[in-house]
Amino acid sequence: MRGQIPIPISTLLINTLDIELWPHGLLHARSNHDARLLARARHVLRRKRDGRYLAADTPAGLKPLLHGWQREPGIDAAIAALAEHRAPPAALGSPAPALPLDRLHRLLDALGIDDGYGRKTGLPLVAEPTVLTFAGFDRYRRALWLQHGAARGWSRMQVTALDDDVVLEAISGYRSHDYQLGIFQRKLARGQTVTEILTVNAAPGYSEHHSGCALDIGAPGEPPAEESFEQTEAFAWLTAHAGDHGFHMSYPRDNPHGIVYEPWHWCWSPGADRARSDTAT
Repeated sequence: MRGQIPIPISTLLINTLDIELWPHGLLHARSNHDARLLARARHVLRRKRDGRYLAADTPAGLKPLLHGWQREPGIDAAIAALAEHRAPPAALGSPAPALPLDRLHRLLDALGIDDGYGRKTGLPLVAEPTVLTFAGFDRYRRALWLQHGAARGWSRMQVTALDDDVVLEAISGYRSHDYQLGIFQRKLARGQTVTEILTVNAAPGYSEHHSGCALDIGAPGEPPAEESFEQTEAFAWLTAHAGDHGFHMSYPRDNPHGIVYEPWHWCWSPGADRARSDTAT
């Protein structure tokens, strides 16, 4: 099979409520001091709410990248998670354990969003996984993180499409609750109301992207996340074959959640590709 895209399954993002632990080589240095430490780092502790680098995990121990990093909220949990995941978990094929939702409820309360939003849209709260697998890079050369099964399915799907002369590009994958909150904060700062923002963006905690199973997919030369994607060969191929790899389009026209038609948004379901194969036989 040509164009094989290997997934280094030992390259894991360790996720905690406040801090992400990025593996070596996937973050860009922002100063000469950072560059020297990142060159020796096995992991980098990165604050989720703004992306600031806190400390580098080096063979000589944790080295500071931000003054006062030891007092950061969640630092003890991040260090404990780092120690726990020194070696990749044995059962990467299983869905990763989920982080608790307590902190998310506080974020939603601050925005004035209550349980009524979920009842109205029919969307469930989505917890973040504790571990994500590196699945290559997206269109913008950003690291693409997915749950392990979704990463394997995405890799196989890209390769199979390429055998049919169809190129599938990842636009985005996993997004944290903090990332979604940042979208709201920036729009609120520009004068929009929460009600206005909710007509376009899912509330923090209600996006499938939080699960590490959802992908926005594009095609070369096509604008990202536009309805025109349905006119591409890539979309036609996905419609015919994505189910063979465990992916489905989450928001077709007239979906029950009231979300606009998103032909670019596809989500992997554990066991879906196996179930389809079993049915076919």
